[in-house]
This record gives sequence, C-alpha cells and structure tokens, in this order.
Amino acid sequence: MGVRGLVLDFGGVLTDHGEDGEVGAVTEPPLVTAARRARRHGLRTAILSNADGLWAPPDEWRDLFDVVITSGEVGYAKPDRRIYLLAAARLGLDPGRCVFVDDLAVNVRGAAAAGMVGVHHRSVRSTLEELEVLLEVPLQG
Repeated sequence: MGVRGLVLDFGGVLTDHGEDGEVGAVTEPPLVTAARRARRHGLRTAILSNADGLWAPPDEWRDLFDVVITSGEVGYAKPDRRIYLLAAARLGLDPGRCVFVDDLAVNVRGAAAAGMVGVHHRSVRSTLEELEVLLEVPLQG
C-alpha cells in the first residue's frame, strides 16, 4: 500500500513557477501540472493553506483538487496536527498514505508528526524529483 494522496500548500508551492518559469507566463506552475498528472494516475489531491476562509483556488483548478482546506474555514492552522488529519480524512485516506508539500519546514514537521510523509519544497526540480520517487508516478514533461 503506497502513497495515494498529494497534499500541497498554495503560496510558495503551487505558485512557484520554478527556476525557468515566469510569473504570469501562459504555462501553469510546475506543481500544478504535477497535481494534474498525479490525478491522472488515480491519486487524490488537496490544497492545504493557512489562508483565510474567503480564499479559493483559481477557477481553472476547480476540477484538479478533490479537497481544498483553508485555516480560516476550519479554525486552526498548520502546523496544528488537526489540520493534517482533517486533510487526510477528507481525502478518505490514512495520513500515512499522504504526502504533504510545503515551503516552510515547520509545516512539514507538523505533517510528519501527524503521520504524513513530508516534503520540504526548496526548488521545483528537487520537489518534483522527490515526489516522483514517493508517488511512483512520472510528474515531469
């Protein structure tokens, strides 16, 4: 039983266009494309953000994520253990079957403490390489 869920932070992860990308470019950010490819391989996907309750992902991502959780909506924030457990529950998965990606190490440690596999996003390239190993799914071009 491998990893079946991909949980991504919004700001700093899904907004990262990478070393070669340009903000405002026609192409979507690489981790958005990775989420799209993960879904095609049957993985469940989620956004987990410390945004206020009024925030929603861009319309073009509407069908890309099974779950969107914001701290403003649920009343607690990363790195609180409860928010990771909620994300896993809403995905219908045990926390140990989920990978969580965030650009803040404290949030990755929080996910790991809740039982998820944590990936500290430092660059698009390294995150994609690590996710391909963990998810056993090709995520890059």
